[in-house]
Amino acid sequence: MSSSEPQNPPPEQGEEEDAKATSKKAAKKEAAKQEKLRRKAEAAALAKAASSLAVEEEDPLAGNYGDVPLNKQQSREELDLSAWTKVRELNAELKDKEILIRGRAQTVRPVSKNMAFVVVRESGFTVQCVVTVQPEIVSRPMVKFISGLTSESIVEVQGIVSVPNVAIKGATQQVEVQVRKLYCVNRALPTLPITIEDASRSEKEIEEASKTGEQLVRVNQDTRLNNRVIDLRTPAGQGIFQIQSEVSYVFREFLHTEGFVEIHTPKLIAGSSEGGAAVFRLDYKGQPACLAQSPQLHKQMAIAGDFGRVFEVGPVFRAEDSYTHRHLCEFTGLDVEMEIKSHYSEVMDVVDKLFVTMFDRLNEQKCKPYLEAVAKQHPFEPLKYLRKTLRLKFEEGIQMLKDAGEVVDPYGDLNTEAERKLGNLVLKKYGTEFYILHRYPLAVRPFYTMPCHDDTKYSNSFDVFIRGEEIISGAQRVHVPDLLEERAKACGIDVSTISTYIDSFRYGMPLHGGFGVGLERVVMLFCGLKNIRMTSLFPRDPRRIAP
Repeated sequence: MSSSEPQNPPPEQGEEEDAKATSKKAAKKEAAKQEKLRRKAEAAALAKAASSLAVEEEDPLAGNYGDVPLNKQQSREELDLSAWTKVRELNAELKDKEILIRGRAQTVRPVSKNMAFVVVRESGFTVQCVVTVQPEIVSRPMVKFISGLTSESIVEVQGIVSVPNVAIKGATQQVEVQVRKLYCVNRALPTLPITIEDASRSEKEIEEASKTGEQLVRVNQDTRLNNRVIDLRTPAGQGIFQIQSEVSYVFREFLHTEGFVEIHTPKLIAGSSEGGAAVFRLDYKGQPACLAQSPQLHKQMAIAGDFGRVFEVGPVFRAEDSYTHRHLCEFTGLDVEMEIKSHYSEVMDVVDKLFVTMFDRLNEQKCKPYLEAVAKQHPFEPLKYLRKTLRLKFEEGIQMLKDAGEVVDPYGDLNTEAERKLGNLVLKKYGTEFYILHRYPLAVRPFYTMPCHDDTKYSNSFDVFIRGEEIISGAQRVHVPDLLEERAKACGIDVSTISTYIDSFRYGMPLHGGFGVGLERVVMLFCGLKNIRMTSLFPRDPRRIAP
C-alpha cells in the first residue's frame, strides 16, 4: 500500500447518508424514551400529590370528596341514573334543587383556604361551581383537594343550584352550583399539549390583542389535528359535530318519509367506480382490488334489484393528491339513487326539498346554541337560500361568467375560481347562495352519465353549490347496457372489472338517476368555515393518516 493512501479511506456518500439516518433514528428513539420517562414521572408525582390530598385522617368530612378508586369505577350500581343532570339543562327553574353532574374541570380557581371556584364543562356547556367551607358539609381539606385538581380532569359534583344577582361571564349557564360533594373520576396530566382556552380563541381576538402589544397563542391547524381529542372539546368543535349529526339525521329522516330504503354497499371492489386513476389499490387475496370511490355501481344495482329508491351514508375513498381546503382522501358520502318516470328533473326535485328542509332544521332552536358556538370562534353570515331552489342551465352559467368578463371553456368543467365567481354573480342577481347548475358537458362527467337527447355534447346531469363551492354531483344514469359499455371504454375503464355491474343492466333496468353529497363539505359551507379538516372528525388527506 502506498504511503500516500489513507489508512482509513473516507466513507462513500451512501454510507454517510445511512449513518446520518441511523443517527437521526437513534436521536428520535432516545427523545421518545425521555418523553415516556417524563410522563411516567409526572403521573407518579400527580398520584402522590393526589394521595396526600385525599388522606385527611382527621377530616370527618373526607367522604365528601376525593379520587374515586378504580374498583369503584368498574361497577357503581349504587348510582341512580335518573339523578344525573346535564350541564346544558341547568337553569333558574332548578333553583334550590340538589343536582348531580359530571364533566371536566375546565378551570380551577382557588380564592382562599376557605373558598374555590371550579368551572365544569360537559359537551361544550359550562357551569360555575362554588366551593365554600361550611360546617358539616365542606371542610378546608376539601377546598385544598379541589384546588389541586388539574384542568380537564373528569369530576362528579353534587350540589345545590343557586341564581346569582349578576351575569356569569365565564360560563354558558347563568346559574351556580353550591358544591356539597366533589369526586375526581380521572385526572388529566398537569401540562397538556394545547389548552382549551387557546384552542377556542378566534382570529379576531388574537388580532385585537396584538394591536395592544399582547401576544396571544395561536393554535395552528396541524397542532390541532395532532391533538385532535383536545381540539374537539372546544365549544366550536362540539358545535360543528352536533351540526354534522343533525345534517345526517335530517338526510335519513327526510328520505325515509319519501319512500327511500337505506342500503349498505361494499367498500372493497374489483374495479374503479368512477373511472380514472384516483383509487386506493390493494391486494385482495391474490386478486387486484381497490377501495370504492363511491357506492355508485352498487346503488344502481340496487335499483336493478327493484328497490325503487335507495340511499346510503358511508365512507368514500379518493386517492387524489389534492391538498386543497375542500378535499380529503376519505370522507362521508350521502348518496341517493332512484327510479325516474320521465325526466332527471325528478332527482333535482328531491335535492331541492331535501336541502331546504335540512337548512330549515339547522336554523331551528335545537341547533341555535351550536351555530352560535361556531360563529363565536369562526364568524359567518347565515346561509341565504330560496324556498324554491334556483336552477340554471350550464350554458346560462357560462353566459353569466362571460358577461362578467371571464374567459371560460363552454364545454369544460368550471374550476374553483370560476365556481366562486359564478356564486357571487348568482347571489347578486338572485339573492341565493344555494343553487343548482344542470345540463353539464358530457365530456366532464362520469361514464355512467346519460347524454342529452337533443345535443350529445351535453348530459342530463347537475351540480349543486353552496357559497360558490360544489357540494353535490348528480345525473340521470345510462340504463342501456351497450351504451354503458361503450361509455366505460371511452373513459378508459377496463370493462372486465365491472362486468357484473354491466350484466345487471342486461336483465332489465328502469330509468334512474341519483346524486352524491359530501357530508363534511355541507357542514363546512353551511357554517362558512375555511377548511374541510375542521368538519372531519379525524381527517385523512395525502399527508395525514393519524391520529
